[in-house]
Amino acid sequence: MTDPSPRAEHESPAADARVVVELKGVHAGYLPGVNILNGANLVARKGELIGIIGPNGAGKSTLLKAIFGMVNVRDGDITVNGESILGLKADKLVARGVAFVPQTNNVFPSLTIEENLQMGLYQNPKIYAERLEFVSGIFAELGSRLKQRAGSLSGGERQMVAMSRALMMDPAVLLLDEPSAGLSPVRQDDAFIRVSDINKAGVTTIMVEQNARRCLQICDRGYVLDQGKDAYEGTGRELLNDPKVIGLYLGTLGTDAA
Repeated sequence: MTDPSPRAEHESPAADARVVVELKGVHAGYLPGVNILNGANLVARKGELIGIIGPNGAGKSTLLKAIFGMVNVRDGDITVNGESILGLKADKLVARGVAFVPQTNNVFPSLTIEENLQMGLYQNPKIYAERLEFVSGIFAELGSRLKQRAGSLSGGERQMVAMSRALMMDPAVLLLDEPSAGLSPVRQDDAFIRVSDINKAGVTTIMVEQNARRCLQICDRGYVLDQGKDAYEGTGRELLNDPKVIGLYLGTLGTDAA
């Protein structure tokens, strides 16, 4: 594992100009006539790590669910590799290269680690050995514990399995909903290290996080959501040092980070 230290503004060796995911003016919600997202915009280029922060109820998790087809998009568009994905079911989204790791209930507890990983490849089981080698390069502990039941794992270990399963299909983009939630401080730091390692392996990643300081420290670019729209956007370092972002969303955490 590598140290998830703050990135320099120019540092994003894996990223290039190709747009993988783009949200344009997205309005979305769960109930008729009630929007959680109110014109949200986002761009994630190939190889980037994008962080999404903001106050509770700002629509951060809803944005990820909108990308993965779990919430009704009433206006705007969402594209992956230049093609609209609106209205597609989960299996079609996975085939298009969209992988989603929810915050909770993200493993099959009655199955072994190996069986969980195999579930991630139900559309293309022939590449299991190749993809297992890839995820084992990031999560080295998995190799010796494949026969262990996922239900016997700690919260941090379950998160590791959930991310590994999502990576098995070699996704175009990995969506992470609060990967550090509910973990101890030590496990939280480990989760951020893992996310950084995944991204450095070339996986475009969009991460929602309540731990705004740590999120901005490791991301290439960040979006601050407020009332369902992007209030601020910039590199992680820019947002960490922006007085308005510090005062409204980071508080003393932003000052400490700077």
